[in-house]
Amino acid sequence: LPALTGRVVDNAGIIDAGTRAALTQKLAELETKGSDQIVVATIPSLGGEEIEPYANRLFRFWKLGQAKENNGVLLLVAPNDRKMRIEVGYGLEGTLTDLHTKLIIENDMVPAFRAGDFSGG
Repeated sequence: LPALTGRVVDNAGIIDAGTRAALTQKLAELETKGSDQIVVATIPSLGGEEIEPYANRLFRFWKLGQAKENNGVLLLVAPNDRKMRIEVGYGLEGTLTDLHTKLIIENDMVPAFRAGDFSGG
């Protein structure tokens, strides 16, 4: 599993430097305001593994969110496999439901990625 090196871990190299900096700042602001910890991660490929168990392992490995709140969110993208997932800690499942995450992926991320705009997605 990749190391947690910041709020944006772009091991697939698909996020340009300007977007990475802006996204890092935005995620830091969100964490300061509400204590929810959100990390965006890209990996080139899942190596044949399904994205759900991989995202869950990575989420737990990185220990995202505050321990007592379990309020972490991992947005994981594997561009070579054309897979993406939003993994949500138990403390946020009432706010950020599976339906919400599915709609975010389908309505926001997929169209941008199809257009080749990985930074916009």
